[in-house]
Amino acid sequence: MDPDIRDAFWKDLADSPYVMLRLDKSGADGQPMRAMLDADAHHKVWFFMHRDNSLSPGGAAKFDVSAKGHKLFAAVTGTLSVESDRAVFENLWSDQVAAWFKEGKDSPDILLMRFDIADSQVWQVDMTVGGLFHLFTGTPIQPDQAGHYATGPV
Repeated sequence: MDPDIRDAFWKDLADSPYVMLRLDKSGADGQPMRAMLDADAHHKVWFFMHRDNSLSPGGAAKFDVSAKGHKLFAAVTGTLSVESDRAVFENLWSDQVAAWFKEGKDSPDILLMRFDIADSQVWQVDMTVGGLFHLFTGTPIQPDQAGHYATGPV
């Protein structure tokens, strides 16, 4: 994947970490979840959830990203599984996460799930002057005037 698009993906996800997460096998609609990021972990995203969440079985999964300002969109596929490393749990725990668990971080109801990214499609909207002209006049926009697109692991 183009390094500029990959960097934009991670920056925009950090700035607006809310995604729609769903399991492939369930056929259910996505759930809004807050992605937890670790700058040192490549191709991984974590989610705190309650043990009875419909996502807790894990497996093949997807999440969609719509960054602030709608300058970047992504569809990400991978595998969702239980994260058992307590050091990762402690590193990702925050006041924002604590607000969802009344018993605190030792609650038996907390489940930390790791999403291992396998593939992605990322669209970076970056209209050229010509693209903006076409947009405002209603004439067809050429693909090279609308932004950038890349596929592959981010």
